[in-house]
Amino acid sequence: MLTGDQEKVRKINKSIILNMLRLHAPISRARVANITGLNRGTVSNIVNVLIEEGLVFEGEQKDPGIGRPAVLLGLRPDGGAVIGVEIGVDFIAVLLTNFVAETIWDTRIQIDPSQSQTSIISQAEQLIEQALFLASEHQLRPLGIGVGVAGLVHVQQGTLIMAPNLHWTNVPLRLMWNQRFHLPIYIENEANLAALGEYYFGIARNVDNFIYLSAGIGLGGGIMMGGKLFHGGHGYAGEIGHIQRDPVGEQCGCGRVGCWETQVGPRAVLNRVKKELQNHPDQFLLDTCSGDLDQLTFEMVVKFALEGNTLCRQAIEAVAVHLGTGIVDIVHVFDPELVLIGGAFIQARDILQPIIEKTIFSNVLQPYADRLRVAFSDRGANDCLFGAVAIVLDDILREMVIS
Repeated sequence: MLTGDQEKVRKINKSIILNMLRLHAPISRARVANITGLNRGTVSNIVNVLIEEGLVFEGEQKDPGIGRPAVLLGLRPDGGAVIGVEIGVDFIAVLLTNFVAETIWDTRIQIDPSQSQTSIISQAEQLIEQALFLASEHQLRPLGIGVGVAGLVHVQQGTLIMAPNLHWTNVPLRLMWNQRFHLPIYIENEANLAALGEYYFGIARNVDNFIYLSAGIGLGGGIMMGGKLFHGGHGYAGEIGHIQRDPVGEQCGCGRVGCWETQVGPRAVLNRVKKELQNHPDQFLLDTCSGDLDQLTFEMVVKFALEGNTLCRQAIEAVAVHLGTGIVDIVHVFDPELVLIGGAFIQARDILQPIIEKTIFSNVLQPYADRLRVAFSDRGANDCLFGAVAIVLDDILREMVIS
């Protein structure tokens, strides 16, 4: 019988090997032992257990040129199913993947923010039930559910403490969904999950120090330090959208005045366009929304800007400068290798990126600029969902909680 310490070591070694397969498969046992420093007997024993558990497969044989052909290992796609969920201000999205994060099914529905909390959560639960049914149809055991929400999350408790734009407070989502679905539930801030998703699957793959910025209704930030999400002393780090940039600025959804997200989010672009239209009417834009400026969307403004509408383009360019100056401050605090921009900003990349880069590199202190990169996510609206999948897999690969 294994002692407690031996069991802990065994779990750690299993996690090390699984993570090695995630990063380097297909790979031989000998190569795993060489990279990890574990002895070959330990690697072979653990791999055999992982094969029995249905998480690892033995694939093709590779001829090394000398000696016996090496059997290559990989993670089994059918090792399990993972569900990612994002609850936005005006949408719910759900993603179902297999054990190697290949998409099986996804869906996104629009919701009315004025609906009750109970109603919105109920709709999310119905979508999760659909995902679980499809996992069963594919004969995949569900491993866990990752959930991203735009707000302050107490990660250890799995409680949404405050979501300013949803007007929710103290929602014990983990407890509620543990009881309903009887699965491990992981609750996180949506920008943190998007950052984790990029670290696992995207442009920031294995970049240990980077900042992720995401714009939706608000502005969120995920901070990766030393290959781990930075949560701060109480778990609430990353709410960069609520840094005050203008003490006499516009009212923010959080109740404060002049938050950064009032200057740089999609709402900031729309507000600039609407104000400008009041002073300098643009008949094309007015006709497009039938005179009702509330019908104007960020997507429309980006489209018209790219097509040459001066008013729309100038609004986006002004926001790009505010975004760049704010990023300079963040770079000076965290010294990241990469600033990665996602969410709604991706739609306006062609306009935003040159101005953001010019603003940053004209103002940041030179030592910070030497190895700093600025990039846009290529995952579009699914950043958070893949991050929600990643947080489940990350826990499995790091802690080996599968029983």
